[in-house]
Amino acid sequence: MLLFLFMVLALMAAHRASRDLPWTPMRIAGAILAVPSFVLWFVARVQLGKSFSITPQAKELVTHGLYSKIRNPVYLFGSLLIAGIFLYISRPELLWLFVVLIPLQLFRINKEEKVLEEKFGETYLEYKRNTWF
Repeated sequence: MLLFLFMVLALMAAHRASRDLPWTPMRIAGAILAVPSFVLWFVARVQLGKSFSITPQAKELVTHGLYSKIRNPVYLFGSLLIAGIFLYISRPELLWLFVVLIPLQLFRINKEEKVLEEKFGETYLEYKRNTWF
């Protein structure tokens, strides 16, 4: 829940910092990207349940809900949320941070996949073949 609170506070801060800016197409696109991304990120986090951890751990193989189609919805929708916030606050130059963020996320995903494959073996590999990202 601490992560949820942090994301809500980040959204509130972004709104407060940019509430006096004009509603340009970029800000509208940012809001359109950020709001559903936040909802989907939150749903993915809830669906992950007790399997959520900061370090790679294989507690349970979550394959329901968003996880039935996307292996890493927390990373995906979290990244889209950040991109949406950058656009909403009219700071598209901050999108360059993804040059650092995406490789770090891919590194974490790779570590997590190794842990899951070690624990769940062929079950995980089949799940991986039938899902995206």
